[in-house]
Amino acid sequence: MAACSSLPQPPVRAEVYDFGPGQQVAPAAAASAGARAIVLADVVSTGLPDTDSGLNYRLAYANAQQLRPYRDARWSQPPAQLLTQALRERLGRGLAVLTEGGAGLRLADGARPEVLQLQLEEFSQVFDAPQVSHALVRVRASLARSMQGSEQLRAQRLFVVQRPAATPDAAGGARALAEAAGQLADEVAQWLEQP
Repeated sequence: MAACSSLPQPPVRAEVYDFGPGQQVAPAAAASAGARAIVLADVVSTGLPDTDSGLNYRLAYANAQQLRPYRDARWSQPPAQLLTQALRERLGRGLAVLTEGGAGLRLADGARPEVLQLQLEEFSQVFDAPQVSHALVRVRASLARSMQGSEQLRAQRLFVVQRPAATPDAAGGARALAEAAGQLADEVAQWLEQP
């Protein structure tokens, strides 16, 4: 029996999170053929490698400048990719959403579609106290139109979304971050609807 207890323990498998199965969009709610078209560029992450799928947190009460990954939790894809999917799904309810290759297309009126570019600046769970935390998502959005081989900036905005976490752990942080991403997608859609 003593020999069995000295065997190495198998590694703990990390919990893998995503934003959930997504919304079921009724056919009537999907963008129609005559809907305004927009090119959604892939969200890029600033400050983190594009391949980083760690679920990160900050201890604001100890050192807010230190970004820490949960050891046994991660995202199924890098957060920038998950956010791109959430935005594509939400924006597709009212707009014709094209991939980056669609920037060269001409619309029925001869114009080129606008291009939406987003930079993910913060995507973490922030602990204000050991048992109190919230999700923090910060994204810089730029809307441009392709004009004669160059892009003309039409609008730019910083979006900051915070959502409270129900529990002070990775599961609570992942759920709050998914909710914050959904709220962000709604806010971006509302911004694009403005004239």
